[in-house]
Amino acid sequence: MGFKFKTKPYAHQLKALEVSWMKDEFALLMDMGTGKSKVLIDTIAALYDAGRIDSAVIMAPKGVYKNWVGKEIPAHMPEHIECNVAYWASPLSVAHKDAIRAIWSPNHDLHILVVNIEALSGGKAEEVVSKFIRSHQGKTLIAIDESTVIKNHKAKRTKAAIRVAKLANYKRILTGSPITKSPLDLFSQFLFLHEELLGFRSYYTFCSRYADMVRRTTGSHSYQQILGFRNLDELTKSIQPFSYRVTKEECLDLPEKNYIKRSIELTPEQKKIYNQLKKNAVALLDGMELVSANAVITQLLRLHQVSCGFVNTDEGDTIEIKNTRMSELLSILEEVNGKAIIWANYRHDIMAIEKEISKVYGTESVASYFGDTPGEERQNIVDRFQDDKDLRFFVGQPRTGGYGLTLTSANTVVYYSNSYDLEVRLQSEDRAHRIGQNFSVTYIDLVAEKTVDEKIVTALRKKINIATQVLGEDWKKWLI
Repeated sequence: MGFKFKTKPYAHQLKALEVSWMKDEFALLMDMGTGKSKVLIDTIAALYDAGRIDSAVIMAPKGVYKNWVGKEIPAHMPEHIECNVAYWASPLSVAHKDAIRAIWSPNHDLHILVVNIEALSGGKAEEVVSKFIRSHQGKTLIAIDESTVIKNHKAKRTKAAIRVAKLANYKRILTGSPITKSPLDLFSQFLFLHEELLGFRSYYTFCSRYADMVRRTTGSHSYQQILGFRNLDELTKSIQPFSYRVTKEECLDLPEKNYIKRSIELTPEQKKIYNQLKKNAVALLDGMELVSANAVITQLLRLHQVSCGFVNTDEGDTIEIKNTRMSELLSILEEVNGKAIIWANYRHDIMAIEKEISKVYGTESVASYFGDTPGEERQNIVDRFQDDKDLRFFVGQPRTGGYGLTLTSANTVVYYSNSYDLEVRLQSEDRAHRIGQNFSVTYIDLVAEKTVDEKIVTALRKKINIATQVLGEDWKKWLI
């Protein structure tokens, strides 16, 4: 290709780029942690260098889209390319408005617009994306990260995504698991790429080819029930010419550990409670002659719990707060092939996670391991998780399950909420990353933006022991 990379690609990434970059439509079906974001950025850069595009639109879920602006694009975009990047969010701040104006009109630079795909459910985001592509006369690559977010063909955001895609001359979808519930999930994702790729413009015609259905009647309501699927080999063959599939098991050239951050925004209710508690905490600690580490950590704990979606009252009651953390976790689990460990710092979180996973994947798919777990059941849970393919999700408390256990059947580890203790974090990481693990391990932190949650994860990633950092006047840096 004669292409100058900013970061050296692994063998599977280079292959993905070589087979895809010249094609108008393509699906990067690459497992989480295999570097599909880099492949997309290299694709954009290669097409720009070749004069085929001068702009790109990247649409991604809430917890991911800002990572493209702050992390992925700066990390991988070649140095020789002048690249202007902005993300669209509603309402727009003055800074956002200025950033978007800078990428609107075509010039010699590469312009990239990053959009939260959930925003496409409203009309404004679709209008912005459409105007952006038209302003660049269609010389645009449009991509959806974690494309299963448009698997529902009836959803407003799906319909909007398909409409704006028609305006661009290059299209990409990225996902590790294009099928989360049934092969029918493929229809909308590939319709986004092009209406002729699968040979069906109608979802119902697509269903009649690949699903066995029977009409049922309940009272006055009639509906089609899917009994099973057929012609799946044909479906697989039909997507092969414009897709590249790679799993973690095939990527033995990957680093041993991969770290990913999934951002979460506080709900208005959370923000209100969080800001009031922060104000109270600062006033309390400012009034102390001698501020102890325990006093600071107690206040951090309360703020951290709010960011997780609950608060404990002085009377010992737990109050639920509307939040998006659980939905973000479930979105991640849709992308996971095989087994996953979910660590959570609080008893409340563990019980809530187990309940929600049971609803989606069944009671046999999940087991919890924390202080309330009877001693005689603990080893049985570990053994089942290692050997029983039906038990996919291990939900544990790091202080209880983070030491001594071997959980190498999983190579995805999600931190729903973190402990403050560095040793606990390091030990819990090593439950999957130890002798017996044959593949790279991906660690995913759920992080509430602009909260103590963000500061905790940053400190743990840097291997800083938080308890030693909150003494003296340093405590203000954690709360303010």
